[in-house]
Amino acid sequence: MKRLILPTFAFLLAIVATAQKTASPSQDAIQRPKLVVGIVIDQMRWDYLYRFNPLYKANGGFKRLLGEGFSCENTLIPYTPTVTAAGHTCVYTGSVPSIHGIAGNNWWDNQLMKGVYCSEDKTVNGVGGKSAEDGQMSPRNMLTTTICDELRLATNFQSKVIGVALKDRGSILPAGHSANAAYWYEGKSGNFITSTYYMNQLPDWVNRFNNRKIVDSLYKLGWNTALSKDIYPQYATADEKAYESKPFGADAKAFPYDLSKYIGKDYGKISSTPYGNTLTAEMAKAAVLAEKLGKGTATDFLAVSFSSPDYVGHSFGPNSWEIVDNYVRLDDELGKLFSFLDATVGKNQYTVFLTADHAVAHVPGFMKENKLPGGVIDDMGMMKDMNAKLKEKFGIENTVVSLMNYQAYLNHPKIDSAKLDEDGIKKWIIQYVKKNAAVVNAFATADIMTTPINKTLREMLTNGYYPRRSGDIQIILKPGYIEGGQTGTTHGLWYPYDAHIPLLFYGWGIKKGKTNRETYMTDIAATVAALLHVQMPSGCVGKVVEEVLK
Repeated sequence: MKRLILPTFAFLLAIVATAQKTASPSQDAIQRPKLVVGIVIDQMRWDYLYRFNPLYKANGGFKRLLGEGFSCENTLIPYTPTVTAAGHTCVYTGSVPSIHGIAGNNWWDNQLMKGVYCSEDKTVNGVGGKSAEDGQMSPRNMLTTTICDELRLATNFQSKVIGVALKDRGSILPAGHSANAAYWYEGKSGNFITSTYYMNQLPDWVNRFNNRKIVDSLYKLGWNTALSKDIYPQYATADEKAYESKPFGADAKAFPYDLSKYIGKDYGKISSTPYGNTLTAEMAKAAVLAEKLGKGTATDFLAVSFSSPDYVGHSFGPNSWEIVDNYVRLDDELGKLFSFLDATVGKNQYTVFLTADHAVAHVPGFMKENKLPGGVIDDMGMMKDMNAKLKEKFGIENTVVSLMNYQAYLNHPKIDSAKLDEDGIKKWIIQYVKKNAAVVNAFATADIMTTPINKTLREMLTNGYYPRRSGDIQIILKPGYIEGGQTGTTHGLWYPYDAHIPLLFYGWGIKKGKTNRETYMTDIAATVAALLHVQMPSGCVGKVVEEVLK
């Protein structure tokens, strides 16, 4: 009997030892990259990948991504309005405004009866800047998690997440609710700042970075063309155009731009130059080194947004010398960033995705010059005239309290207290708006599902509708039309020139190739979640782009 028990006991011990060995984290750890770098180019049209391709360097960022990574050539934004805050949120949540709640850069809150900025948070204070207002920011208005939050959850918060951008919304919203830090640029001080949502004082490495006053050094360089001037006419209109804005003063009409006058005086102008990309890239590199991103036991995440292309694009448009020069220089910055990551994290040890939060329309003046359809609608003038006529007809002032995101917001308390016919007011506004030459359609947002419109447009409008933060009447402009003045351009509509964006993956776990099938901005977070073997964000509606993954 003893001879039977002893061998059996020894056998059981061997099984337990084997099981413990099999369950060892070092043996069966989930395979993940050391670092994920999410890159959003604020206002990049998909066609910039190819229009300017001959100008991109062999060792630059775009040719590395296209040549060694995977390109989703037909990636579209599945909602409207196509604006910065909604775009950054969608990329990282895999969700749409009707779910994640970021219905625009700004919106009118129908319960608070006031305008709200997407990342404003009056319960926190700024850290590191001159202005408390610039620092009173957090992700609290975003209702869902991001892929960064899900990575933190999956690793029991061992993963580090850092957001970096010039724009606060370009840093805060991608990094998510549980980020270790989000840093953005304050033009008043020339510093990268944060808020008490994340910390009570800036880390020493951020203070050291700010004290270098890199902006002043960049201002000394001025902004001249990076390439020979005889190259630019092959890719753009004449350098000086009346329909371009003048961000550096009325007399600064063309290259070169003297920036030295802003040294120590105006740190905001850097955003409207390609040097804003340089500043952002240097801050991102400093974060990698100081925070030792990619050096721990868990995968880290760096969320970077390059804001300057949006400032340059709004002022000068897609067919300007300035936008060509911006992308030539951005390509170089991206190439240097990838070489830096190769050296610090290790080549093929990190994963990158690059996309845009939205694209952009051509400048209406350029369209007219080339006999193409397009124009401008004076939205603020229309609202003023509309309210004057509504007062005459219905007897109350400011019936329309806001006109933003291509929607009209009604003053419901006033209408209710005056016991007016709200449906009658809506019908009057719709008929008024439809008479405008720039408008193709207008209807109550409550009637999106029943109004006879194209199914793609209906789905995009529905995906963008969040009742508390959306307007009462939807306005659809004709193709090529924008709201604003006679110079510069903008974005925000459902048309492909605003909604067709680049999407490239590169590095660890990524195949080389491309697909021309239709993919969506919402698919990015789902695909990264699959790569990392973590849960999709809480509002994700996207699908995994399986072709991308090894």
